Amino acid sequence: MREQVRTSSATLLHDADQRYEYLLLTVAPHERLSEARARLREHAEYGKWELTRTVLLYGGTRKYWLRRRVMRVERTI
Repeated sequence: MREQVRTSSATLLHDADQRYEYLLLTVAPHERLSEARARLREHAEYGKWELTRTVLLYGGTRKYWLRRRVMRVERTI
């Protein structure tokens, strides 16, 4: 039987009405919570993301949903 080693992943999602874009961070059970918090802090500080939802799954995997408002830029010319 082969053991699967899962690492963290990030997925970028878009809202249906395009007001927000979402970043889904998945943290594997073997990763330390302090490392996950550090990544969340970096995304919030440098990428202007805010934490929307947190889920702890049965296997120990954690999922974090972050969102930020989509900035619309209008032409001035």
